Amino acid sequence: MIPVEFFLIVSAVLFTVGVLGVLVRRNAIVIFMCIELMLNAANLAFVAAAQHWKQMNGQVFVFFVMVVAAAEVAIGLAIIVTLFRNKETVDVDQVNLLKY
Repeated sequence: MIPVEFFLIVSAVLFTVGVLGVLVRRNAIVIFMCIELMLNAANLAFVAAAQHWKQMNGQVFVFFVMVVAAAEVAIGLAIIVTLFRNKETVDVDQVNLLKY
């Protein structure tokens, strides 16, 4: 049996990598993937806690996070494709459509 602390450490490392990716990278698609990585790290922590306390609450939260992530993927990719069609770049420094 793998202890729950291992899963929480892996979840914290994945979340940290996701935060660093959002803060450091300038490509919109990479930032989008890092946000998904952070959501998956939170899912791992929810499942680990649910398994540790032998309750289903964490798995229910994971289900709702996955639903939100699916909606985010659909809307986010549509926005990125639209930005690419208009500006021909996915660099967030060069896209300033929401400024005006």
